[in-house]
Amino acid sequence: MSREDGQPIRLLAFTGATQWGGAEIMLANLLAALGPGVEPTLLGVDAEVVGRIVDRCPGLPFSLAPRISSKRDLSAIWAQRRAMSKAAPDVVQINLPVPFSEPYTVLAALTLPHARVVTVEHLPMPIPWPGVRRLKALAAPRLAAQVAVGSAAAREIEQLSGLAPGRMRVVWNGVPPPAAPVVPVRRRGPFVIGAVGRLHQQKGFDVLLRAVAQLPDVRVMLVGDGPEREALEHLAALLGIGDRMQITGWSEAVSEQLRTFDVLAMPSRFEGLPLVLLEAMLSGLAVVATAVGSIPDAVHDGETGLLVPVDDPDALASALRRLQQEPAFTAELGAAALRLARQRFTVSAMADAYLSLYDEVLRRTR
Repeated sequence: MSREDGQPIRLLAFTGATQWGGAEIMLANLLAALGPGVEPTLLGVDAEVVGRIVDRCPGLPFSLAPRISSKRDLSAIWAQRRAMSKAAPDVVQINLPVPFSEPYTVLAALTLPHARVVTVEHLPMPIPWPGVRRLKALAAPRLAAQVAVGSAAAREIEQLSGLAPGRMRVVWNGVPPPAAPVVPVRRRGPFVIGAVGRLHQQKGFDVLLRAVAQLPDVRVMLVGDGPEREALEHLAALLGIGDRMQITGWSEAVSEQLRTFDVLAMPSRFEGLPLVLLEAMLSGLAVVATAVGSIPDAVHDGETGLLVPVDDPDALASALRRLQQEPAFTAELGAAALRLARQRFTVSAMADAYLSLYDEVLRRTR
């Protein structure tokens, strides 16, 4: 993969994140996997986030620019624009955790005379500010591509952002394979239901606790931290399951945590395409999830996992009980999930899709 003159594609990847999350992990996975046909450079606003990406991509050139606080923050807008111009990119890829992120960075990138600008949007959410909606509509026709991480997420972002149907291109997230697969054999001891993510209302962990209260012989492990931790601990105590719930805090070794679960529960109220779901599938672990965002791209109900309605603890409890009581079926789901993940959700598949996208947008005439 290279430009028409045979030189590597100069890619400038931008992240405006100030906290580490799935969108930043995806970007690090991609930059580490692109190969010699692309010369990536990273531009960010937060030293810690940029440092964590660079740690996963040794030797990656990077720079920092100030975060843009508003449309009046002209010094930061120009500083970002200067940093982009200095990188002399063929392609600028702007990582957007939510659709209303970084509107002024997008506009600044569009002023670069020779660069193609690609946005990657991770999470379908309404845009609460009319001004940002107008800026997004203004920028959309000039973008070389707008990428979503799954098919349902793409259609939802189009609707929420007022974009034409089919405008969003789909490139599925990909994750590295685990060092060793989970062996889908029941261990001795209690059945362990695991969940991973920020302890936030979005993730629906309160629904999971209400489901677990209906399953007297199981344990639940929450891997993560966040603003809902105290509320979840209080709810577990009210439900009488405090002694069967463990909150571990954040972990950098998610694949190791997955090995301690019998199933992964993902009762989210909204999502894009969560990386932990793909990690669980690549580990051969059975999953119960809500049919939100692009989760159904990966979890085919009754084939590669089980889907349940949002905010329905009874349905979630029923699905978890079935997996507990039918270990052969649980193993079949995990094996099928592993097969699909190896075909669709690997880092190499994601990198190949982005390489094809870069080649396509560079071959277009403006």
